[in-house]
Amino acid sequence: MTRIPGTEDIEIKKSFEERYKSLLGMDYENFIEASLSFMRKSIRVNTLKISVENLKKRLDKEWELTEIPWCEEGFFIEHRKQERRDIGNLIEHSLGYFYVQEAASMIPPVVLEAKPYDAVLDMCSAPGSKTTQLAAMMKNKGAIVSNDSDYKRMAPLSLNLQRAGAINTVTTLMEGRFFKNPFDKILLDAPCSGTGTIRKSLKTLKMWNPDMVRRIAGTQRQLIETAFKCLKQGGIMTYSTCTLEPEENEGIIDFLLNKYDNAKLEKINLNIKHGPVIKEFDGQIYNKKVDKCLRIWPYQNDTCGFFVAKIKKE
Repeated sequence: MTRIPGTEDIEIKKSFEERYKSLLGMDYENFIEASLSFMRKSIRVNTLKISVENLKKRLDKEWELTEIPWCEEGFFIEHRKQERRDIGNLIEHSLGYFYVQEAASMIPPVVLEAKPYDAVLDMCSAPGSKTTQLAAMMKNKGAIVSNDSDYKRMAPLSLNLQRAGAINTVTTLMEGRFFKNPFDKILLDAPCSGTGTIRKSLKTLKMWNPDMVRRIAGTQRQLIETAFKCLKQGGIMTYSTCTLEPEENEGIIDFLLNKYDNAKLEKINLNIKHGPVIKEFDGQIYNKKVDKCLRIWPYQNDTCGFFVAKIKKE
């Protein structure tokens, strides 16, 4: 991993350091080093428009693709002569042949396993990476409601859906907590404090504070409860965040499991390195079933940090 220039003397809040040292122990320095290092570029082939093999042939002359172990259509991408990083300017990107997507971000749709003809809700969907991934998995059959609550994010969402050729989608603008319709599958990639994405946005370190974490966790509890109520009997939902805060991850799943007896966590089996879940934090002991969740630290796979849970409504 190559460290981002200018981060040698970056200020880390004492409360942040204390919290993450308590969570990670000896691995704290690995976490900070990874969080202050350049992010590997990654793409996902859009199989609605091109096959994996054909895209590899188109890019092979200048770009080296390395398959992402947990997503068949995902690849880490690197210029063969180390001269370029502008993958968003490639004609193949403009044509919608691939989506520039962080590797760990591809996990929730893979875990959800949406099938053709499912009715799917992507509750917090902008800018559309996971919606377009779901559309490809569903082969443009069935229906996806791609929702977001911020009108400023609707333009990039709509543009990305159009470029990808995702025609089984409808976009909606509303707060996720107001949904009442039944769905077969629901993807809730919840708004979060983003501590897993420091390497993409260093300002996260400046913005972080425990009060913000507690406030966001309140919103997440509303969203996951609404999503579970909208889930059909026997349906599957994924809850995911790009934060590493226990209150926003294991704490939210603990809340749902304790409130709803028919919420069942499913085991996630992926070819990816991950750490143990947090079973106790800040005096609270979480439901022992949270150990079925996936907690990924940035240094384990050279990705962003991520958390994913797979929930079935019995």
